[in-house]
Amino acid sequence: MLERSRKRRPVDLNSLAASIVADSVDEDKDEPADDGKDPAAVALGRKGGLKGGKARAAKLTPEQRSQIAKKAAAARWGARR
Repeated sequence: MLERSRKRRPVDLNSLAASIVADSVDEDKDEPADDGKDPAAVALGRKGGLKGGKARAAKLTPEQRSQIAKKAAAARWGARR
C-alpha cells in the first residue's frame, strides 16, 4: 500500500499550483542560498553590531541616558494607537 503524506493542499488555485511545483522540483533545501556576501565581512559587521550598544551606553553621561530614555518612553506611550 502506498504511503501518502497527510499534507493539506491549498484551496486557492495559485497557491495549489505553487505547492505542486515546489513539491515536484528536486532542490536541496538544506543549503543556504548564496547571497553574494563575503562571509568575513558579514562576521565583522555582526561583531561590531554586538558591541555597539554597550559601547555607546558606556560613553554616555547619566543625564544623556535619562534624556534618551524619556524620549523613548514618550514615543512608546505618548501617542495612542
